[in-house]
Amino acid sequence: MILLRNVRMIEGGDVSPASLLMDDGVLQAILPPDAAAENAEVRECNGLYAAPGLIEQHAHGANGADVMDCTPEAMDTVCEYHLQHGVTTFYPTTSTDSDESIRRVIDACRTVSAQRAARQNVPGIHIEGQYISEARNGGMYLRYIRTPDPAEYVPLVAYADGWIKRWSIAPELPGALVFGDYCTAHGIVCSVAHSDATYDEVKTAMAHGFRHLTHFYSDMNSVVRINGFRTMGAIEAGYDFDDLWIEVIGDGCHIPPQLMQYLYRHVGPKRMHLVSDSVRVAGTAKEGEYVDVGSRDRNMKGIVEDGVVKFLDRSAFHGSIASGIELLRASHRKAGLPLTECVRMLTANPAEIMRIDDHKGHLKEGWDADVVLFDDDLNLKEVFYRGCSVHAEHTASN
Repeated sequence: MILLRNVRMIEGGDVSPASLLMDDGVLQAILPPDAAAENAEVRECNGLYAAPGLIEQHAHGANGADVMDCTPEAMDTVCEYHLQHGVTTFYPTTSTDSDESIRRVIDACRTVSAQRAARQNVPGIHIEGQYISEARNGGMYLRYIRTPDPAEYVPLVAYADGWIKRWSIAPELPGALVFGDYCTAHGIVCSVAHSDATYDEVKTAMAHGFRHLTHFYSDMNSVVRINGFRTMGAIEAGYDFDDLWIEVIGDGCHIPPQLMQYLYRHVGPKRMHLVSDSVRVAGTAKEGEYVDVGSRDRNMKGIVEDGVVKFLDRSAFHGSIASGIELLRASHRKAGLPLTECVRMLTANPAEIMRIDDHKGHLKEGWDADVVLFDDDLNLKEVFYRGCSVHAEHTASN
């Protein structure tokens, strides 16, 4: 039993003084800031912020490893990096690749989830691809881009047996609406991604289970001319439909501060959530360095510049080098969004999207005791997963 005494608890859009009593993996009680608890190990927090453990549902790599290395060792490396940045629930994300490789990622996820059960929640994978627009590939492996085929995805979903939690595709492709129905029936969150979908095509897709927009603005259609007429795209749909979730790469680069403020004003924190979309070199990248991106056998290069990994021609971004607490820092300190709402976009909102908000994403009595502690400068001080310390810095200091 651990008592986190004298914290500033962030929950439900508010900050309140409290102490948190954790035992048996759950938050047992929310007490006054000066509370005592018999037989509890007391951690004096001296006014540190306490927030729910962060939830990351779109990240590809970190610390020299990528999910598409297709090994438990690589996936474990990526998971641990994100954990050390405050992510207590993590969904490893694929890139477009062969069916065999995706199956190996599923196998790796099963293994790593079991191995990490005492440290981190790894409930399943997010597939980004294969069913995306070639014109909006965003650096994805063109060789494996194709249209949805039930002869392919039905056996894959059966093989996964519940380990596919989210799938990002282009809904304008032939067969995509049937695919959306199938995924929805099997509990898979369907998201619009790497897409040239028009406003009307997104609206139609919503009737087939699509309720989410992957990395908003990135590889996504806006107003275009069709037969001379201006036609709205997925971006306009994202602003217009109140029951669409908006995913934002919150590193301060993919969505610059002014655009983040605009999104916040016109979409609002109740429909937005933050992700890193981190790549292999998150945690190791150096400014000006040429780096590998994606699976090792592809030999794709990028350059680290201005705090992000760019294409070599500087025309676009490959992905971010941010994670967890860094997303909170960028959205609050760079973009100036309210801290409580930034926390919501990294905790409660992704928990609701992934349907785990009955035990994750909140600091509530009876919910899992996943807690992050950070100071006024948003420096991460401690991470608890189900009431146990899993933060390397704290462990090393004891």
